[in-house]
Amino acid sequence: MTPFKTLAATGVALAALAVSPAVSAQIVLTLSSWVPPAHTLTEGQKEWCALLEQKVQGKVKCNQLPRAVSAAPGTFDAVRNGLADLSFTVQGYTPGRFVTTQIAEFPFLGDSAEATSVAFQRVYEKSPAMQDEHKGVKVLAVFTHGPGIIFNTKHPIASMGDLSGLKFRIGGGMVNDISKALGMNVTLKPAPESYELLSSGVMDGTLFPAESVEGFKIDKVIKYATTFPGGLYNTAFVFMMNQAKYDSLPPDVKKAVDELSGEFAARMLGKGWDKVDRRGMAFMQTAGVQFTKADPAFVKAVTEKTNPLVDTWAAAAAAKGMKDPKKALADFRADIKKLEK
Repeated sequence: MTPFKTLAATGVALAALAVSPAVSAQIVLTLSSWVPPAHTLTEGQKEWCALLEQKVQGKVKCNQLPRAVSAAPGTFDAVRNGLADLSFTVQGYTPGRFVTTQIAEFPFLGDSAEATSVAFQRVYEKSPAMQDEHKGVKVLAVFTHGPGIIFNTKHPIASMGDLSGLKFRIGGGMVNDISKALGMNVTLKPAPESYELLSSGVMDGTLFPAESVEGFKIDKVIKYATTFPGGLYNTAFVFMMNQAKYDSLPPDVKKAVDELSGEFAARMLGKGWDKVDRRGMAFMQTAGVQFTKADPAFVKAVTEKTNPLVDTWAAAAAAKGMKDPKKALADFRADIKKLEK
């Protein structure tokens, strides 16, 4: 065989190898995050992906996109439509779309994001109505952040009267109803806009978990914080994958995704939030933020104002097909207490 023929034969062989079905390309999952790169949500998503990569021995590679494919309110649809393979969002950022998940947003649920997240995931798995609200994506887990705190730039808040005259940014969902029940002047805005709103004086305060003061860099403007046992509110999140992408995965990769989903992912994400909440509290103390712990009278007043929200939510959740919402809420609260022990 002449050298030319040898080279030609080699080229044909290499070309055949390149298209051979025996050689499978690495699966790439694109990740989108609408919070800063160092935020616990971004880090948690990347950690989950790293575990998946390890579990399938490199068959999957995750690619964190440099910019979010959508702002937070549009992220559910962005993942559903395949603009990203993986992301997370706050259900409450799209008012009226998710009703049943507000079960995880009531006052005084618990002091641990890990406990509330695991309990929330268990409720989700038992509720077909809750699953129906998330049709169109592959839900990997539902979870929550840590206990909600009232932050402001003006003065300490130790009673209902102290809320008067202040303008607050809120994230949506049940916290909107809670704050309105307390007579607060609120505006629905995504979390990443908080610094601009507070530093410009457009807003006087915001409702956040401890982590967010550092996460959204508002430590320079926040002066006062009021904490409540179990939190004034909570926020429900969903961690999700594009359904078509999930369906296209090989059986072994799909099995690994399933093993890393559900309670495993909820616990991991909740535990990560507890860690940054602890760091956030220390960070605020160093920054000189003045803390007020709600006393029993303040807690009682909040309870009386917000109790009617349970009936309103239960009726709306039942209309969505949720079976016995009040029992589900009671069981959810009981499970959180057990998990916190």
